[in-house]
Amino acid sequence: MTVSLDLWPIGNCQVSALIDTAGQLVWGCVPRVDGDPFFSALLGGDDPAGGFWAIDIEDGVETTQAYLRNTPILVTRHRDAAGGEIEIVDFCPYFRRNGRTYRPMAFARIVRPIAGSPRIRVRLRPTCGWGSTCTISAGGSNHIRYLSGTMTMRLTTSAPVGLVAEERVFRVEQAHHFFLGPDESFAGDLAETLDQMLDATTAEWREWVRGLATPVEWQDVVIRSAITLKLCQHEETGAIVAALTTSIPEHAGSQRNWDYRYCWIRDAYYTVQALNRLGALDVLEGYLGYLRNIVDDARGGHIQPLYGVLGEATLDERIAENLPGYRGMGPVRVGNAAYSQVQHDAYGQIVLSNTQGFLDQRLLRMSGLADFEALEKVGERAWALFDKPDAGLWELRTRQSVHTYSAAMCWAACDRLGNAAQALGLDERAAFWGERAAAIRTRIEEEAWRPETQRMSATFSGDDLDASVIQLLDLRFLAPDDPRFISSLEAIESGLRRGSHMLRYATEDDFGLPETAFNVCTFWLIEALHLTGRSAEARTLYEEMLSRRTQAGLLSEDIDPLSGELWGNYPQTYSLVGLINCAGLLSKPWNSVR
Repeated sequence: MTVSLDLWPIGNCQVSALIDTAGQLVWGCVPRVDGDPFFSALLGGDDPAGGFWAIDIEDGVETTQAYLRNTPILVTRHRDAAGGEIEIVDFCPYFRRNGRTYRPMAFARIVRPIAGSPRIRVRLRPTCGWGSTCTISAGGSNHIRYLSGTMTMRLTTSAPVGLVAEERVFRVEQAHHFFLGPDESFAGDLAETLDQMLDATTAEWREWVRGLATPVEWQDVVIRSAITLKLCQHEETGAIVAALTTSIPEHAGSQRNWDYRYCWIRDAYYTVQALNRLGALDVLEGYLGYLRNIVDDARGGHIQPLYGVLGEATLDERIAENLPGYRGMGPVRVGNAAYSQVQHDAYGQIVLSNTQGFLDQRLLRMSGLADFEALEKVGERAWALFDKPDAGLWELRTRQSVHTYSAAMCWAACDRLGNAAQALGLDERAAFWGERAAAIRTRIEEEAWRPETQRMSATFSGDDLDASVIQLLDLRFLAPDDPRFISSLEAIESGLRRGSHMLRYATEDDFGLPETAFNVCTFWLIEALHLTGRSAEARTLYEEMLSRRTQAGLLSEDIDPLSGELWGNYPQTYSLVGLINCAGLLSKPWNSVR
């Protein structure tokens, strides 16, 4: 088994799985994205004995893969040396029925013969308890049960169950259906029901994509990124996770292995911002419901950088000793200690995410006075803390500073509260928050601007280069023609750009000097190049980033600027946001082609 990040996500906003280029499910957690990996081979070292679900063709010579158009449904074709061929359709059921969304904690696979007399071997070797072997029960005539300490999964199949259980080779002369889900009897005819689920799931996703306002250029890029961002939402609560994986290193042997299967207030803000630009209001509405609960629980107090998908505040970090890690590069971390950090930018991102709720009349539930009053408590925290030290958006674990990015986000909190107040006709509150925003702006301009080097520093105390300063443009804190922004951009590009890629920063942190570039920083650079009149450069750089995507059309968090190899958790919401935002900025308009 060759372990890489060239992986195809499937999912239904409850569970998800990553499928490798051999058609094996190598990562997938139950009962939801932050649960125990039932498929853990991705973190099982170079040649894991378990943690995967393979359906191999005997004497295979070629494998091709593609998504069904405008869906996260994967079709894998295997061909053998004699010309035999099979097709495997992988999906997680997802559709509306009886007035509710059906998104079971389940994985479906359909194997169809296409040509010749192909023979297959099914190897379902799940793990339980973070890398340990599951107890297997023979089950009945059509199912096998997999027992763990927390839950039991059941494989129901129309294939010969004994041959599947013993991993024996058998000929595929008709379609075989597999449904892996909770330990419940499967109601109805398996083949007929799964075929119906496939049709309904296909229709559901295509209808969702049909509502997206895509740019005319790079539509395939935007659609695939949008679908994958939606897969990162835990639809039950509206939480949006930063990635579907944990502990993919930021570079080889770096120890920078983090669990990203949680909802960062920052990452989720960028996700809904990108999807809003496409008109995907369902994701925004779900996330705003999640945020309202977070704000209520905080009772006007501290907002954490991240929470669990059910809103859990405590995400204790531990090491999963039974898993050696991606290519053996542990540790494998479960939980994320960053939940206990102080990161003041979260106050701005909560307000920014909520502002549209007061302005967008398309929403099923527009925000009102009670929502505004709850948000004012968040604004009070932003006002009180904007010039206080924090860990910053890169979550440094051993040092704190007053970060310009965090202060600017606190400014944005006050500024956008003024916009919300205006929308509600609250002139006095609009003036109040406008005055606070102006005071924060003045302080940032005084404390972060370095006249001697003609740039905005990343901190109030130093003269630090950091790609996050580029975000002063997106926040509308600085205009693209502001000389301070142009000279800051030149300094950042000179100090942090490595060929076609951008580092976050180039100074030592808790783990030494960073070796890989952070993909979203490159997209921030592309946006800035375009908005400052360097559009040809921006397009060239964007096309370069497109060439770095996996076969599925996606990106992870980091990239080696020399080799182009992807590193970090995958698929990463920041990176997909960059793909969407830059396509929208750089594309020619629809009226140029119609």
